[in-house]
Formats: sequence, structure tokens, C-alpha cells
Amino acid sequence: MDAVTKNILDIFEQISQIPRQSKHEEAISTWLVDWAKKRDIEVEIDEVLNVLMHIPATKGYENKPIVVLQGHMDMVCEKTPDSNHDFQKDPIEFVFKGDWLYANKTTLGADNGIALAYALAIVESGVPHPELELLFTVDEETGLTGANALAPNSLKGKYLLNIDSEDEGIFTIGCCGGVDTKVWFPLKKEPLKDNYTIYELKISGCMGGHSGQDIVKHRANANILLVRTLWEMKQALPLQLISLHGGTAHNAIPREAIAVIAIPNDRKTDADKVISQCVDDFTNEYLNFESGIEGSLCKVDTAEDAIETALSEQILRLMLAFPNGPQALDPSVYNGGKLIAEISNNFATIRTEDEAVRILSSQRSQVMSSRDRMTQQIEMLAHLAGAEYKSGNGYASWQPNWDSALLATSKELYIKMFGKEPVVNVVHGGLECGVIGAKHEGMDMISLGPTIENPHSPDERMYVPSIKKVWEFLTELLITL
Repeated sequence: MDAVTKNILDIFEQISQIPRQSKHEEAISTWLVDWAKKRDIEVEIDEVLNVLMHIPATKGYENKPIVVLQGHMDMVCEKTPDSNHDFQKDPIEFVFKGDWLYANKTTLGADNGIALAYALAIVESGVPHPELELLFTVDEETGLTGANALAPNSLKGKYLLNIDSEDEGIFTIGCCGGVDTKVWFPLKKEPLKDNYTIYELKISGCMGGHSGQDIVKHRANANILLVRTLWEMKQALPLQLISLHGGTAHNAIPREAIAVIAIPNDRKTDADKVISQCVDDFTNEYLNFESGIEGSLCKVDTAEDAIETALSEQILRLMLAFPNGPQALDPSVYNGGKLIAEISNNFATIRTEDEAVRILSSQRSQVMSSRDRMTQQIEMLAHLAGAEYKSGNGYASWQPNWDSALLATSKELYIKMFGKEPVVNVVHGGLECGVIGAKHEGMDMISLGPTIENPHSPDERMYVPSIKKVWEFLTELLITL
């Protein structure tokens, strides 16, 4: 490993020792402030814990435009079922496999810890640069809370380099807007029937992934598969539904989902046959895309009452009709030769709580009116099913500027350095550029980063050779602008 890559990864490993789950960024925010103070760097921290560092220009670059380097502190916290990792206290453990960096049975957090590492490495390395503002935001993954909390015109920079893209050699200049919708059924209970045995039905082994960039990759949603299995079981044998639980976050495709059910004592064999047939069907539907889908039925001990039969029918019918995955593909934009979604929905989580069964969905679109139409469709489905619902305010899309001066300079420099033209795209995920740009009129923005695959899942990995390539481009761009 070369010295540049090692230095960046050393900083990233320091960052990875600190818990930084979304909405729990206190420790990493404090660490960043301390890092700046130890180096006599002017630093600000706002009420939501965003951190802004002011870095003077190196000699000879004082008259260059101010550049903002931006990334988010938080990470999606996903782990494999057999992992005992505690994201509130345990460090992320690095695992190198050839040219790829993984974590040990958890998300790696390169999304977006590597952005922090690049920015701090620029300061520590002493490479020449113009005046810099290093902006590190909180809670990007669950609603762009940090970016939304920024005061208008709080940044002086003319250019903003967001280091939150996940393909080296691809420049992102636009992203979709999104909104979450909560749907819930107030619980009504009934006693368990005599001569019924209680089981846990589990659908597991799905790949999961990022509900933005991976939504077009034909990934199985464990919530959908669980509901389909339950429905098939109800057609074949008597069944009482006790609880449902699936998914982990609004922006992660669910990998596992569980239902607690009760069935007649003598019908376990029949239930196993239905589950086996469903898994065979799912395996065929996702052939060449998913290879680990599993279904299991295990006896459990619980004294809970069941959900009222009529209500359980309402819940399952709504979830069977719930939209999931790409609803339309973008007819005009290719991402390095791959189609991206124009409109999508992620059937993100199911929870059974003391008073309600709750569903969370996450809608995205590059076109705000399309995002709102998708949201309205979900709300009307909930209404027809007799459920209650509430949608959030969401976040705006980042409209691409194909005539951007920053983009033109970046393309020209990339061709000069690497002998090929970069791909320019718009992504289906949400980026903070849209929110930040709306608060700073005239700011020219671009997003870039090293190659990261399978973010938001324990299979997340970063391509190590791409780290140096991005560094070389980034440091050269800073003195070219």
C-alpha cells in the first residue's frame, strides 16, 4: 500500500473507532472539534452538532476562490445476524481482502467516513490549497437533518466538493428528492385459540443494500417476501398473526423480516411445505441476483394475544398492495451505462408495538411532483385500507447544471490526468448538495468519491486503489480552480 493511501486509511481508522450512528454523532462531533483545536484551526459547532473548520490558504493561493469540502459524519449501522457488534460503543473492525476493504460483519462506514478522512488528510499533509471550509454534517442518512439546519449563507465558498459519491471516475451533478411516509394500524387483540402452537416465521438471507442506488438492482425486500409467505400460509391453513418486525432503516433495503404466528398443533408440516414452496419461488424470481434467501419456522414461547383476525387481514392486504422498488426508470440518464430509477419506493420497516402495527416507506424521485404523487398514492392506499398515515416534509432534489464551470474544469482536468473522460451523472440517492445549494445561491457543486460497493449493508466494501486516484484528482483540482 502506498504512503498516500495508508495515511488516508489511518485517519479513516481513527474515525472508525468512534460510534457515529445517525442521530448519535456526539462523540464524532466532539472528536472533530478537538482535532481542530489541537492544530489551532478555527472551528465552529452549531446546535445540531455540525462542524465547520476554516483553513487558511497556503502561500501563493490566497487569491483563489474559497472551496468547501463537505461530507457527513453519520453512518448506516447494519450487521449480520450472527454479529454481536454494538454500534453505540464498539469500533468498526477493518478486514482487507485483496484490493478491497470490508468491515467485520458490519457496515464499513466508508459512506461517509472517508470524506472526513480526505479532508483532514489535506490539512495534515500540507499540500497546497486555496482557503478551505471543511463542513461535516450530522444525520444525513435519516433525513439530512444537519444540512437542513445550516443557516442561509453560512458558507463563503464559491465551489463545493461533496465527497459522498461512490464510483471513482464518475462526477455527480444532481440527485433526487425524497420523503418518508408512516402508516399505522391501531392494535386490536383477540385471545389465542386452543390447540394452537406459536412459531416464529423468519425470511432472511436477502442482500439488502442502499434504497437509492441499489433499488434498480433487483434486490429482494424481506418485508415483501414475509408478507407474501404469510398470505400463502393463510390460504393453506388456519393462522393467527401475533406480530411483525422487519427492516432497519428508511434507506436500507430490508434483509430480514420476522412474524410471530400461531397455527393448529397438527399443521406444522403443512406450514413447512408452504414456506419451502415460497422460498423456491423467490429463489427463481431473483435467479442470478440473490442466492441466499431462506425461510424458517421455529417454535417460540410467548403468552401474547393475537392481532384481531379482521385487522390482520387489513394489514396483510395493504402490505401486499404496497409499492416497492422502481416505479419508473429515468428515460434520459445513464449511470455509466446503467439505468437509474426515476421514481422508487422502499417498503422499509414494519414494527409491532404496544398500540399499533407501523409501516415506514421512503419515496424518491428526481422530479418533485413525481415524488409527491408517489407519496399521495401510498397515503390513499393507507386510507382505503383503514389505516392512519402521516408523511414528512422530505428534502429537495438537486437539479443538475450541465453548464457548470466547476464541472467543465473537473472534466478537463480528469482527462488530462487519466487520459479518459469521466462519466457525469445524476443519482437516485439523496445528497446534501440540494439542501446546501438552496441555502447558498450561486454555489457551484459537484460530488465525487472513491469506489464503494454495497453501502448500507454488511457487504459494504471500498476499492483501495481508488483512494489514491481520488486524492490525486482532488488535490490537483483545488489548485486548478
